[in-house]
Amino acid sequence: MSLNLEQKKAVVAEVSEALSGAQAAVLAEYRGLSVGQMTELRRQAREAGVFLRVVKNTLARRAVEGSDFACLQGELVGPLAFAVSNDPVAVAKILSNFAKDNEKLLIKTGAMSGKVMSSDEIKALAILPGREELLATLLGTMQAPIQKFVQTLNEVPASFVRVLAAVRDSKQAA
Repeated sequence: MSLNLEQKKAVVAEVSEALSGAQAAVLAEYRGLSVGQMTELRRQAREAGVFLRVVKNTLARRAVEGSDFACLQGELVGPLAFAVSNDPVAVAKILSNFAKDNEKLLIKTGAMSGKVMSSDEIKALAILPGREELLATLLGTMQAPIQKFVQTLNEVPASFVRVLAAVRDSKQAA
């Protein structure tokens, strides 16, 4: 079924909006995947906050024009799924993990900060900890000195109470 002009404009606007706040975009060839597999990939992407859409290449070229992802225009060949996210690790992880279980999904290329990335670079990006993990690690690192300080301050009265209890116990025993 062919899209009319208004529908094409809506698709380009939707993809352009997703690209406007994104840090990374990845192109993956989905040829040979069943409808159920694509539905599962879309579900996983939606849960991770990744925009995933199968877009005609001509419409995708128009959507990336003038953005940081304009470098992908030459790569838009063949049946491609377009994945975009604010978290570059999330988009790489979703597609890499899905590609491990489904060999028909091939990660072709991607872009981040106006530079084209190879599939190997995307797989390397997928190994890194995600944004949430990094924030949790940072928070733990920031809390450690404060926690130790509170423990140290708490230890002074606690040891005093233990000494008093020991003195009391020794007087009761005597």
